[in-house]
Amino acid sequence: MDPLHTVVTSPAENSRVSVRFAILPVLVLTLAITLVIIGCVKRPAADVLLDSHMIDSVAYTLMKREHVQGLALAVINNGEVVHVAAYGVRNAAGEPLTTQTIMYGASLTKTTFTYLVMELVDEGKLDLDTSIADLLPRPLPEYDDYHDLSGDPRWKALTMRILLTHTSGFANFRWLEDDGKLRFHHDPGTRYGYSGEGFYIAQLVLEQALRLDVGREMQARIFDRFGMTRTSMQWRPDFLSNLADGFREDGSPEPHDERSSVSAAGSMDTDIADQAKLWAGIVRGDGLSRTARAEMVRPQMPITSAHQFPTLAPDTDSAHTAIELAAGLGLVTFQGPQGEIWFKGGHNDWTGNMVVCVEREQRCLVLLSNDVRAERLYPDLVRTVLGETGLPWKWEYH
Repeated sequence: MDPLHTVVTSPAENSRVSVRFAILPVLVLTLAITLVIIGCVKRPAADVLLDSHMIDSVAYTLMKREHVQGLALAVINNGEVVHVAAYGVRNAAGEPLTTQTIMYGASLTKTTFTYLVMELVDEGKLDLDTSIADLLPRPLPEYDDYHDLSGDPRWKALTMRILLTHTSGFANFRWLEDDGKLRFHHDPGTRYGYSGEGFYIAQLVLEQALRLDVGREMQARIFDRFGMTRTSMQWRPDFLSNLADGFREDGSPEPHDERSSVSAAGSMDTDIADQAKLWAGIVRGDGLSRTARAEMVRPQMPITSAHQFPTLAPDTDSAHTAIELAAGLGLVTFQGPQGEIWFKGGHNDWTGNMVVCVEREQRCLVLLSNDVRAERLYPDLVRTVLGETGLPWKWEYH
């Protein structure tokens, strides 16, 4: 058996257990371990036991607690993948979720796209602080999707840095507006407000200013570089044989979308084995200069909102100032008990993904779930694997 790969099936009472690894013999030990690990949230990182059997046992127990149908994870230590596992089921038919099951990457796509952008910056093809007015061949409001911005010159203040740090001033998506129109809610570059719309414009810049096919560039520069053979920015027919459907908050199933168009904001389909390779490469900085890699995780804009969503809420939280919570490029960074920590989530009504990395030690936990209820167990699971990070969970999962 490959020691880095584990597959455990359904967390339901009548589950079929263990495709490669039998979990039942350690369930008694699990209860004791879980109580100790979850309770001791202030343990230093050196005390974290990166034992795959223990991680699997705790994950299984937490899934049962939250009624989660499917979960996949990868552990990275010193920049190397040390454990990849999948648990539960991939669909309502009860077929097992495996480490090669195709799952929805959601907004983890944004960080992956940002990595592509930073490669282009390294090559001198793009400048993060140049106005998009100087990059695009014609004014932004002249493009079909951006007529709403006609008459508002603030679009000229947009830069790639502003777009990648979620400081564009747009709502997350225009369809959330009462009238469905795109508008600025504050001046670009002045405050954090999560926005997929900003990443749409960043993609437009690559396509129109640099004449790049973003899907092909992501494939060649990111997926091929890291050996990610089961990841794509568009639907592939071969995904159908091992595909994860989703589960909503009430447990009802939701079919997997077949995304036909490339979206920098969130069209990536992938599996946990590929995500392990991706985030190990990102934490090492493969393919980037040290300067470009450091720029991604550097605090760029303080985050003072009490919660990430709704994105334009004016509430402030002084605790976030104390931990230096801030937008990096395509991710969020802060200072925790283990030093600099950065993270990125990906979410819809039936998907819950999360990546948390301890920068200094190149230690990460990558979490994919086809059940949105998994987000309830992530704080405990992150503490189990990484120790106390100080991640502001209430801000992330309000």
